[in-house]
Amino acid sequence: MSPTHQVIIIGAGFGGLGMAIRLKEQGQDDLLLIEKGHDVGGCWRDNTYPGAACDVPSHLYSYSFERHYPWSRRFAPQQEIFAYQQYCARKYDIYRHIRFNTEVADARYQDDAGTWQVTLTNGDILTCKALITATGQLNQPAYPPLAGIEDFQGAHFHSARWNHDIDLTGKTVAVVGTGASAIQFVPEVAKQAARVKLFQRSAAHVIAKPDRPYHSLEHRLLKWLPATQTLDRLRIYAANESRVLGFTSLQQAMKIYEWLFKRHLRKQIADPALREKLTPDYPMGCKRILMSNDYYPALAKDHVDVINHGIASVDATGLTDTDGTHHQADVIIYGTGFRATDFLTPMTVIGRDGQDLNQAWQDGAEAYLGITVRGFPNLFMLYGPNTNLGHNSIIYMLESQIHYVRQCLAEMDEQGLRALEVRDTVQAQFNDDVQRKIRATVWDKGCHSWYKTDSGKNTNNWPGFTFDYRRLTRHVNWSDYELVR
Repeated sequence: MSPTHQVIIIGAGFGGLGMAIRLKEQGQDDLLLIEKGHDVGGCWRDNTYPGAACDVPSHLYSYSFERHYPWSRRFAPQQEIFAYQQYCARKYDIYRHIRFNTEVADARYQDDAGTWQVTLTNGDILTCKALITATGQLNQPAYPPLAGIEDFQGAHFHSARWNHDIDLTGKTVAVVGTGASAIQFVPEVAKQAARVKLFQRSAAHVIAKPDRPYHSLEHRLLKWLPATQTLDRLRIYAANESRVLGFTSLQQAMKIYEWLFKRHLRKQIADPALREKLTPDYPMGCKRILMSNDYYPALAKDHVDVINHGIASVDATGLTDTDGTHHQADVIIYGTGFRATDFLTPMTVIGRDGQDLNQAWQDGAEAYLGITVRGFPNLFMLYGPNTNLGHNSIIYMLESQIHYVRQCLAEMDEQGLRALEVRDTVQAQFNDDVQRKIRATVWDKGCHSWYKTDSGKNTNNWPGFTFDYRRLTRHVNWSDYELVR
């Protein structure tokens, strides 16, 4: 029985869209993208909270093959990034390949046929020769386990599921968490709310954001001389790439960013007591370094309180902290990030000989190059384990992976392969090397971040230069794989 499609891609964010575009360029038109949302975009479709924007400059946070786009400012807001993704989907005729509002319940490898059987939550069953997951690492909101939250009589929601029907004007708003989303939406909430109470478990390192609008003259220059945008892209890439030294082999370089953080904090927060509250107690870079020009000024306002105590419980009218103080609140907003280490959940993935991927990953997710997994032939991941970055554009990494997967699929077609599966020793050696390198980085120094599992294993970050990763993925070493005809 022939497969329903040659290729099925799960997810239509930057990874899924880029993969589909490149496969179509290769002549592969028999592909299907399964998207749980109503449109393309992934996290840039879902995160519509006030102030949402990218922390990588727009000229780099874009596809290399679609780099000339009229961004309004250096760091694009969410609406523009989402519009860019829609533009790419239209331009490259991807929309006709997508099933929206559709979720995968499970995927099972069929040993005899060398195909994947994909069961949707509506009961439909599809099959494909190659299954590509592009679900990302920031797609499942993490909710704090607050005792008594079911008794709270006000509205409560996660920043990634922002409730735009709630008018915050004149209300007392409790914000839980101080991550990358919170530093963007807290200043906007502070403009509306009568009072804001920010509960922080640990302070964040925040430096100035070198953001500004592009002027009309710059837009004309970029249009008339596209090479200027290419040069700017290269400049941004080189500057960002140099920062990896501070995270890895030259951690003394992180002192530059410590100085930038301290200067930014002193400049924007006059109150010594508040400055102390906002000074982290862990090494800089251990958690993601954040950028904002309006976060600290918002916290310095008279109607904004920063609370360093944890939350003991919630009742009908508010929250009680671990110091025993009750804080009245009309609305609770979670800025608590995502379950970034829960790769591919909640769907079930069953590989060769009935192996369950969740069981295979019970000690932490791992994959060869973050792309292929032993025991799961013809399965390819984009933005898989240990391919996240703390210093540069994830789209650069995605394009490296897309190029690698495209080579694998071309070889399968040309050689008539039934299955392609990474060798166990190759995967084990690669991941041993990755974990050894991570243990020498700042990410392994004295803090618990969303990069790590509960056991402390870092399953998210790539511990080196992105150009090294591109070198590793530029050509497939076929001896790394068992090729089954």
